[in-house]
Amino acid sequence: MSVKKDFLRKIVEEDLKSGKYKEVVTRFPPEPNGFPHIGHAKSITLNFGIARDYNGRCNLRMDDTNPTTEDMKYVEALKDAVEWLGFSWDGDVRYTSDYFDTLYDYAVKLIKMGKAYVDSLNEEEIKEYRGTVTEPGRRSKYAERSVEENLDLFARMKKGEFKEGEHILRAKIDMSSPNMKMRDPLLYRIRLDKHYRTGNAWAVYPMYDFAHCLSDYIEGITHSFCTLEFENNRELYDWILETLEVKPPRPYQYEFARLNMTYTVMSKRKLLELVENGDVSGWDDPRMPTIAGYRRRGYTPESIITFCEQIGVAKANSVVDVAQLEYCIRDDLNLKVPRVMCVLDPLKVTITNYEGEEEIEASYYPHDVPKEGSRKLPFSKEIYINREDFSENPPKGYFRMTPDQPVRLKYAYIITCQEVVKDEEGNIVEIKATYHPDSKSGQDRSGIKVKSAIQWVEAKSAKKVEVREYDRLFHVENPSGREDLNPNSLKIIKDALIEPAVIDEKPDVRFQFEREGYFYADPVDYSDESPVFNKIVSLKDSWAKKSKKEAPKPAPKPQQKVPQKEGSEAPMSKEEQERFDHYIQILKLNESVANILARDEVLSEFFKQTCDLYDNAVAIANMVANEVARELKQKSRAELAFSPKEIAELVKMVDEEVISTKIAKEVFEIMAKEGKAPAVIVEEKGLRQISKPEEILPIIDKVIANNPDNVKKYQEGNTKLFGFFVGQVLKATGGKANPKVVNELIKERLG
Repeated sequence: MSVKKDFLRKIVEEDLKSGKYKEVVTRFPPEPNGFPHIGHAKSITLNFGIARDYNGRCNLRMDDTNPTTEDMKYVEALKDAVEWLGFSWDGDVRYTSDYFDTLYDYAVKLIKMGKAYVDSLNEEEIKEYRGTVTEPGRRSKYAERSVEENLDLFARMKKGEFKEGEHILRAKIDMSSPNMKMRDPLLYRIRLDKHYRTGNAWAVYPMYDFAHCLSDYIEGITHSFCTLEFENNRELYDWILETLEVKPPRPYQYEFARLNMTYTVMSKRKLLELVENGDVSGWDDPRMPTIAGYRRRGYTPESIITFCEQIGVAKANSVVDVAQLEYCIRDDLNLKVPRVMCVLDPLKVTITNYEGEEEIEASYYPHDVPKEGSRKLPFSKEIYINREDFSENPPKGYFRMTPDQPVRLKYAYIITCQEVVKDEEGNIVEIKATYHPDSKSGQDRSGIKVKSAIQWVEAKSAKKVEVREYDRLFHVENPSGREDLNPNSLKIIKDALIEPAVIDEKPDVRFQFEREGYFYADPVDYSDESPVFNKIVSLKDSWAKKSKKEAPKPAPKPQQKVPQKEGSEAPMSKEEQERFDHYIQILKLNESVANILARDEVLSEFFKQTCDLYDNAVAIANMVANEVARELKQKSRAELAFSPKEIAELVKMVDEEVISTKIAKEVFEIMAKEGKAPAVIVEEKGLRQISKPEEILPIIDKVIANNPDNVKKYQEGNTKLFGFFVGQVLKATGGKANPKVVNELIKERLG
């Protein structure tokens, strides 16, 4: 087998060996309410991979039980993702909606057994009756309804005789169970929206826990693999199947760690918010962590499969560095793609002593790549080089072209600067140079020593291309959402110049632009008349941590070795473990934040000093683990333009609602550069939070007036759109509106 045996594969092997199952049948069961992301790629690789490894079958099933959010376009996106990754599902695509009649019959059976009842408590009452982790719940008075009354009400629910939320169907289990999932869980709820497949045939829809286990059983699934958040659901999964006394063999659920990745959000709700708010161009925006986004950016299916296999299958959640995914695509492309020359910021060079034209033979691949192929590079007296490859006043260690330092044009000749031509404003517009005829690459007899070779393109034959340089969508390691978006995640270069063979001969669709990175011909916007290239990844990890601490050996770069697998992070020292335990148990910090602080002595000391000045450990920890940590990657503690005092003041201003969380990040950026106190920055920039209703209401009214369709959907019951209206108002105020006030006012306006 191609994949190392993990604990799930060991379970499968034991089941086959014992004769529990004759054949392994798995399933990938996504809800079609968004495009699949990199976390789904892990699940796809696991479920289809195990079926492949044990000569079994894997079903693709759409868990389509919520008509308010599901759409056929998401079904197609899920199918495309599975196929693009190289997997095939067994038979036709399956849908939970295909089983609605059967699932309804199972629910009726539970009612007849006295194991389910129609409850008429409202949502708030249900929450109140459920109890807490330390206190048992209490059963609804409606649980005493007779079987006949429950059957009648459930049948009328199905016909659409009631409003949403008026009744629900619940299992009758144990309101004092320590597992909250077992306290009379919901089985069916009323939804009056039109279903994308069944139309208006149904007014009741099964909940995930009820539909999932029975759909697995109906399809003959043997191993139902879920992520760890469904661990407590397993008891209910078993209860439903055992109570209904389904015939063996029956499926069993097993949990594994979901994929969490730095600089990435995995919530489909948050990704949808980015799409709806126009923060990205769509689900396939190359900055998105969706499979469609990676595909359009230029990632290969092989690189994503390799990444999923490297991180492995673990029993405990951890966070994977996104650099590991970037390592995988670099490693995959390194031995595949041709090397070509592209000038992103062209500077004209006129070679005054060159006459005529010639073609220079150049290989597409370096000597260590076992591929063949070459092209002809046109050469004449007028060429373009990158502007950064010439410096009139070079810094120490600058090895490219200067007024006194010659440089080699890669594959061609050595040139020497003769004259720097400037415009009226003093900007360099042209370099006049001389070339050395006996310095041609591979035939050099000039005796001139140069320290570097630079890329270039011939002026007349070069093709103009648009280059889209993509960076990470979020600028913090543990982003919360839109407020953490990286404002520099996309840079569009309209007038880059590329050697002609790339366009005319099309040796590939992916290339390494020498010294720039790996690029991909955009599959949507590219045309021969207007070529567009997306940056897939840089040649090395530009986000790698830069430690200034003295060490015997520098830390290896990500591309120099295969990074550690998920869950195999180096063990903590005794002191680090003590700090971690204190942060988790006493200060109640988020686990990933606690891990970051505990492992870094400088960060943990900064955090402690800040907490001594102001009492809000959770808020301070988040800022130190993200914003402060980012600064310390580039600077020592002594070089910081701020101290714990300023961080404490900044957190306090957020707590007192002087500024919003989003504005606090903007204040921090200025503070880190200029060293000013937070209060001074807020007053100078006019960043104080807007809390007066009379200032916010006109903005809310404008947002409502501009979105009549969403207003109608919201008032018809799609309450999930509430977040859309809040987001639009915050966007219109640059994040300065008080979110609490905005929420209250929107509720009033929308009724």
